[in-house]
Amino acid sequence: MIFPISDDDRHLLHPAWVSISLLAANVALFLWQLMDPAFTYGWSVIPAEITSGRDLVGEVRGIPQTPGPSPIFLTVFSAMFMHGGWAHLGGNMLYLWIFGDNVEHRFGGLKFLVFYLVSGIVATFAQIATDPGSVIPNLGASGAISGVLGAYLVLFPRNRVNAVFFFRIVSLPAVFVIGMWALMQFINGAGSIAVTDETGGGGVAYAAHIGGFVAGVAMGLVARARMKSEPDSVFRRQYQHDPASRRYW
Repeated sequence: MIFPISDDDRHLLHPAWVSISLLAANVALFLWQLMDPAFTYGWSVIPAEITSGRDLVGEVRGIPQTPGPSPIFLTVFSAMFMHGGWAHLGGNMLYLWIFGDNVEHRFGGLKFLVFYLVSGIVATFAQIATDPGSVIPNLGASGAISGVLGAYLVLFPRNRVNAVFFFRIVSLPAVFVIGMWALMQFINGAGSIAVTDETGGGGVAYAAHIGGFVAGVAMGLVARARMKSEPDSVFRRQYQHDPASRRYW
């Protein structure tokens, strides 16, 4: 099993403020969930609510439903910042912390935020399409972060990622690490964004991960084709000063 713990950020000139803000928003909303459990059921995505446009209230098929926002479609956004447990939150935020800053640096802050939200929306509707009448709450940043991984794979395939591999820390190309992650999504559906009972048990939202990842790859390819100039970086400045130094990276 490959477990990423960091990547090569030497070329970044400043903190990735949008990624940091998204991380803080996810943590803050999860803490709110802990204080108000009813919020989770009301503001997470219920496929049957989205497809019918009607807010479900009361117990439906054994699952409690509490009042949500109006219009109910706003849950598509709120659910992106909610999680089903500490492990779910921690895993997602680790991946956002590792891979988000590089993609943000390449896109720019505002474009990255739009990219992140679009990835999450595509992931949500991909999951809804698998069972439009489901009343199981769907929540988590997994779909949006899958989009980040997809874009990272396209934009930084040779970037080095430090990971735990069979109890050893190794440095591997991003194309291998993320490629293995993507393969696992298609085969085993690693990760979880669906809460199915009051204790926080959940299932795996395979379609959300795949949908978000495909959306990220697609937007990454568009960015690679249209954004010809590299953003300012330590490496770019060094290359401009001494073109021969490019051989070092």
